[in-house]
Amino acid sequence: MSAHQYDHGHTVAGWVGFAIASVGAGVAGLGVCTVSGALIGGGLAIGVVALLVTWALHLSGWGKGPGVRPRAEWGWRVRDSAAPGGHEECLGCRLAGRGRRTAGAVRPVMPVQRAGEPETVAAAGTDSVR
Repeated sequence: MSAHQYDHGHTVAGWVGFAIASVGAGVAGLGVCTVSGALIGGGLAIGVVALLVTWALHLSGWGKGPGVRPRAEWGWRVRDSAAPGGHEECLGCRLAGRGRRTAGAVRPVMPVQRAGEPETVAAAGTDSVR
């Protein structure tokens, strides 16, 4: 059984965005230590690039929206099948003009795994084996 019962959003978009933002924070921190406005500005610019790259990856299916995904899509290397239509409660999707639903739309509900229930993995190659 895996260490956690829920998908915590470990995605390619999240990891790439975090890596770029970490570099930006390091550059901005170096700018603060060396009192360099150019490095601080460069670090902030790298942070903006991280935001835009993460958003682009999310819209192309390498991120996830808020809420529950099917267990088969929990692996971080699995593309999100709901990305082309947008995620209903996702700010990034709404900013891109996606994710708007009609008032009468029914949202699917994913069952929650109960304590003591065996974990099933529907897709090969997911990272649930630790």
